[in-house]
Amino acid sequence: MIQATPAQKPVPQPATADEFEPKLLARLREGYGLADLRADALAGLTVAIVALPLSMAVAIASGVGPERGLYTAIVGGFLISALGGSRHQIGGPAGAFIVLVSASVAQIGVDGMIVATLLAGVMLVLAGVLRLGAYIRFIPYPVTVAFTAGIGVIIALSQIRDLFGLTLTDTEPVAALPKITALWAARATVNPVALAVAAATIATITGVRVWARKWPSLLIAVVGVTAAAHLLRLPVETVQARFGALPHMLPMPALPHLSPALVWQALPFAFSFALLGAITALLSASVVDSLSQRRHRSSAELVAQGIASVAVALFGGVPPTGAVARAVTNFRAGSTGPVSGMLHAVYVLIGLMVAAPLMGMVPLPVFAGLLTVVAWNMADREAICVLLRSSWSDAVVVVVTFLLVVFVDLTTGIVVGFALGGAVFIRRMSDAAGVVDASDEGELGDAGMMVYRLSGPYFFGAAAQLGAVLDAIADHPRLLV
Repeated sequence: MIQATPAQKPVPQPATADEFEPKLLARLREGYGLADLRADALAGLTVAIVALPLSMAVAIASGVGPERGLYTAIVGGFLISALGGSRHQIGGPAGAFIVLVSASVAQIGVDGMIVATLLAGVMLVLAGVLRLGAYIRFIPYPVTVAFTAGIGVIIALSQIRDLFGLTLTDTEPVAALPKITALWAARATVNPVALAVAAATIATITGVRVWARKWPSLLIAVVGVTAAAHLLRLPVETVQARFGALPHMLPMPALPHLSPALVWQALPFAFSFALLGAITALLSASVVDSLSQRRHRSSAELVAQGIASVAVALFGGVPPTGAVARAVTNFRAGSTGPVSGMLHAVYVLIGLMVAAPLMGMVPLPVFAGLLTVVAWNMADREAICVLLRSSWSDAVVVVVTFLLVVFVDLTTGIVVGFALGGAVFIRRMSDAAGVVDASDEGELGDAGMMVYRLSGPYFFGAAAQLGAVLDAIADHPRLLV
């Protein structure tokens, strides 16, 4: 019998203290001994070896000095691990931000980028307090796959200049199509030596990963190729030649100039920084959760990302976020908790204090080769092929999101992709809902009874189908099930 029941509205549950408690405190309550510290110290060193060259490379590709990437790894990496909701998260500059940071620097300058980073930090703290992190997981899988692949393509495009040693007559454009046009126009200026150095870097990274997977491939490539280039006196541009000598210490924190005009110009970039930072950080935390069989606290993670962004802005860095590759490296290196991430930041600081002159000697094509490998690894080619073959709707979402990310901007790609993914989800739910006449199955054996089977989710599409069935019943049975 059909009986109408009043709809029950879900009652929002208040945030508990555990949602905002850093995982560091939970780890320390479990008991933390010398053996744990030794394991975290080794894991932190392993991650720092990866983070040191990568942080510089990401900053250079973003259109700022390499020291700003190191500031981000030190300040942002320490705070994200100390205050975050993931045991093995590693914070710092990420390749996903290269496009947005370079665009913000080109349009509103380095000062504007720093203001946007500060504002994004405030937005992330509010998002964490409002528990908005739980909604990030509703981004459709095809959107995340296409989004990541699109970022990889953009990073690869941003490295072509240094990869081939091209000389441009004007400033390199930020947008993809003008960039490709400008790079193609400069094809006659290819530097074979720069190309050889970049190729040697890519070959070294690939070879070490094939033959000695546990060795630090990025550091070996950077040190080895840099040493060879200087021993052979190869004519390639170095970090110091383009950006000057690297500092030996963190700068004193200072509040950026917050003029109303600059704040207004920085707001769109701040929103993009916050959105991309939240997605990247929670995706990284989820990936490590799948390896560690633990669960991160999204609210605490977003609050930590926000605090780290504000602090990084005070030191003049670029937006920090969780980095999937470094977080996975941290876990696989034997990390027992957030202490390894905090130590990784300390190691990077020691590297800045001790080896700044040596880091300035690195040829720029070396970093171009390193980021080309990173860009290649960002695209999940197997997942893309599966989605393109699975259904036309998934294929449309992947293709449209990818093209928008590469040729328009990241925010547009995410928003449109999310809308398309939502439309596909609604259609699939509508198709899954059904009403089947089971009166002839003889389960109840009553001639005066009509039986209908309802399947699928009950929402407006299913309600319409059920209404149509009820309207079609003209005999008014004694009992309707």
